Amino acid sequence: MVVKDENSDKTLELFVKIGLDERTARNTIANNKVTANLTAVIHEAALTEGCDRTIGNLLYTVATKYPANALVHRPDLLEYVVSSKIKTPAQLEAAFLFLSNIASEDFKRSEFEEACGVGVEVSVEEIAHTVNEIFEENKAVIIERRYRTNVGELLGSVRKRHPWADPKIAKQLVDVKMFELLGERTAADDEKPSKKKEKKEKPAKVEKKAVVDDIPAQPSEEELNPFSIFPAPEDNVKVHTEVFFSNGSVLRCCNTREMLDKHLKLTGGRVFTRFPPEPNGYLHIGHAKAMFVDFGLAKERGGCCYLRYDDTNPEAEKKEYINHIEEIVKWMGWEPFKITYTSDYFQDLYELAVELIRRGHAYVDHQTPEEIKEYREKKMNSPWRERPIAESLKLFDDMKRGLIEEGKATLRMKQDMQSDNFNMYDLIAYRIKFTPHPHAGDKWCIYPSYDYAHCIVDSLENITHSLCTLEFETRRASYYWLLHALDLYQPYVWEYSRLNVTNTVMSKRKLNYIVTNKYVDGWDDPRLMTLAGLRRRGVTSTAINAFVRGIGITRSDCSMIRLDRLEYHIREELNKTAPRVLVVLHPLKVVITNLESGSVMDLDAKKWPDAQADDTSAFYKVPFSNVVYIERSDFRMKDSKDYYGLALGKSVLLRYAFPIKCTDVILADDNETVLEIRAEYDPSKKSKPKGVLHWVAEPSPGADPLKVEVRLFDKLFNSENSQNPAELDNWLADLNPDSKVVVPAAYAVPSLRDAAVGDTFQFERLGYFTVDKDSTAEKLVFNRTVTLKDTYGKGGK
Repeated sequence: MVVKDENSDKTLELFVKIGLDERTARNTIANNKVTANLTAVIHEAALTEGCDRTIGNLLYTVATKYPANALVHRPDLLEYVVSSKIKTPAQLEAAFLFLSNIASEDFKRSEFEEACGVGVEVSVEEIAHTVNEIFEENKAVIIERRYRTNVGELLGSVRKRHPWADPKIAKQLVDVKMFELLGERTAADDEKPSKKKEKKEKPAKVEKKAVVDDIPAQPSEEELNPFSIFPAPEDNVKVHTEVFFSNGSVLRCCNTREMLDKHLKLTGGRVFTRFPPEPNGYLHIGHAKAMFVDFGLAKERGGCCYLRYDDTNPEAEKKEYINHIEEIVKWMGWEPFKITYTSDYFQDLYELAVELIRRGHAYVDHQTPEEIKEYREKKMNSPWRERPIAESLKLFDDMKRGLIEEGKATLRMKQDMQSDNFNMYDLIAYRIKFTPHPHAGDKWCIYPSYDYAHCIVDSLENITHSLCTLEFETRRASYYWLLHALDLYQPYVWEYSRLNVTNTVMSKRKLNYIVTNKYVDGWDDPRLMTLAGLRRRGVTSTAINAFVRGIGITRSDCSMIRLDRLEYHIREELNKTAPRVLVVLHPLKVVITNLESGSVMDLDAKKWPDAQADDTSAFYKVPFSNVVYIERSDFRMKDSKDYYGLALGKSVLLRYAFPIKCTDVILADDNETVLEIRAEYDPSKKSKPKGVLHWVAEPSPGADPLKVEVRLFDKLFNSENSQNPAELDNWLADLNPDSKVVVPAAYAVPSLRDAAVGDTFQFERLGYFTVDKDSTAEKLVFNRTVTLKDTYGKGGK
């Protein structure tokens, strides 16, 4: 333990020397993979004694984003970084793209330097001239928006014209130009536009948008076509991956020209991808990203995407999950080219396993799982590794015919037990399971492993791009080793970062645990990040797809996306589609003493903030009587300057109705609990109180308003982005006990009576809500989708 601490201290010191602040350095050390990569990069660059922060930041980027298929050229890139020939993030990104495309092919310096802008110097005068041009082109919009102008768009325009310009200088010049044009920043520049102001300006917003579109803005990396990084199918003859063997030999994975021509003839040169979920649980938001990548690439290139069930483990799979996956894929807006199952290929997979044995690349093994684990840890060959081919063929046939007991034999691939990659330690290809299969029935008692079946079925289905998350990166070696051993067509493999969201768990094992043990109310519990749970909560597929597209298809494996960011996209969508209504969660009775008892007025309330008076469809009727209900939290016995609610002797405006003034308070016997409020209303509306409250009235004398149940959902886990709850030692202890609060008797306006399951509304001042499937004819149930508060848009990115 002491040695480990000493090593950590040395690593921390090394990282600080290259300019990382101590906090960043400590966070980096917590990630073993990034630590190993950064340490290697620093040594390769010969900067163990330190460097300035600019170079250090570039080294960090190399450690986290360098393309794995071009490691042979990393020393060349570092030479450019250390000598400051590559000195900006834009140059580094261009270098990554160039090196990823050439992989392990010859490094041509002239082409590299041209692609990365090496030696291109953009003077301050050139940048200033460009900034002046951009400001002149967009002067009217900038003056109108003042300091609300999107500076990022202006900088993007500079970058578009001068991709190798120093971004710091560009930012300084843009800031100076903003000050020259607008003068000092005022308090009004920092104010959020009021709703009234937004309402008045909205008709002009469309025209304003048209002007903004004329700005030659450079979109962010996230907004660029995320699929442009992938090569065309006809390029799949280049070496994409190299597999290094312990004997010193190297397998350079690529298709022969003849093999690729045969593939292209079968596909017509189109892109073929696949979305391959295991039917062992419900899909979560991480699968939404996978769908976006797999279906999105195929759609963008005019190709095809299979929905392929990776159903190689009959013990964990259910028809319920299969049906759910198909339904949720459709709900997410994706249309599979064809629905297939790995089990559709069981016969092909079996025959290819026989061929693998014949070629001397597989053997039947009798080690127990514990023995296999031990031997792998010690890099020792199995005692049965060198058994005769004929003997393995006979035993494999016995396995297939059910003549060997479950657990007594496996078929293992003969790979490289001395490799540095543990995914080459003679992986299991087949195991015995006397379990009927939900799709294939009881025909088989041996089932292929993921490592054996996945790459073969990719090849059989002529997949052009096999896309998966980064944890599968080390499996590239076995993927290509097997296809090469069987002389099969090799798809292009590319890994991207998995989606990690704060305050939740994404592991199917953990999700299954909390569902099975009833910590939540099923796979579609609105607190879960399952797609079924999000849908039940009222989240739209449009919002989810906007969220995953905004994240992009990066290879950064340590990113944790804040939940706020998803909520931002949810609000953006619901703000346009959810009509406004009045609901009071915790009713406090208000008797209006100067309004005749029994009289009811029908008032117009807006469904939308910008509703036009002549558009009757944009309004709904709300009854106003002498008994209304406000939120209990909107009344205080003692008033204060910063309080805009109701208090004794104070007035507030009831939204869409009249001002009321509190004249009396009825207290319970404890002399503290407020039972009822007496008030007078101002029918002339001449008084102009600052506070505006939502409310619900008795629809007829003595009749309670519509009673509904409201479920308030919050984060399922307390941990945010400091640590993933899935990584906590006692992760269940991190469950938020207040993640679900039920309000059994809220009051709503009568117009909600006919709401149907799935309908979504904005409860004014409270948030966005959707009708839950638990609703009955007697009682509606609403789930809170998201609150009105938006932290992501205010710097929570």
